[in-house]
Amino acid sequence: MNWRVTHPVVVPFDFSEHAKEALRKAVAIVDDPRQIHLLHVLPYLIPAEPGVVWATIDDGSRIEHALENLALAVPEKEFGKVCLDVRMGDPGQVASDRAEELGAELIVVGSHGRTGLTRLVLGSVAERVTRLAHCPVLVVKLLPEKVPSAEAIQPAPA
Repeated sequence: MNWRVTHPVVVPFDFSEHAKEALRKAVAIVDDPRQIHLLHVLPYLIPAEPGVVWATIDDGSRIEHALENLALAVPEKEFGKVCLDVRMGDPGQVASDRAEELGAELIVVGSHGRTGLTRLVLGSVAERVTRLAHCPVLVVKLLPEKVPSAEAIQPAPA
């Protein structure tokens, strides 16, 4: 399939290997990485959280921290100069709204492939984006051999 992408592409990003694979796919199909708008969505703060109560955390500092981490997770050397964006809200709704704001031609989203109870509890961002989007959505799944196993995920040393 020969598909020339000439408008922005939105890639919701949650720092998972699934999201990185979606970003790789987006980089492969666009002419210029600057067309890619990498979007990380933070949940709203709950007013009763200790950081909010003691005024040690706010949305501005969270967004700044997320942008710093995005820049580290998506090195320009590997992915090119993509646009980094952090918003607040529901990931599926925000990704769809951002794509509409930009007049995006495509949304590329990674899927964790959850089923059963975990899907019921955690939901499916990919499914929500697909339902709400005004443009085509490409859902990217990792090949089974690329899915990180529980043994491969080591806790950070204390």
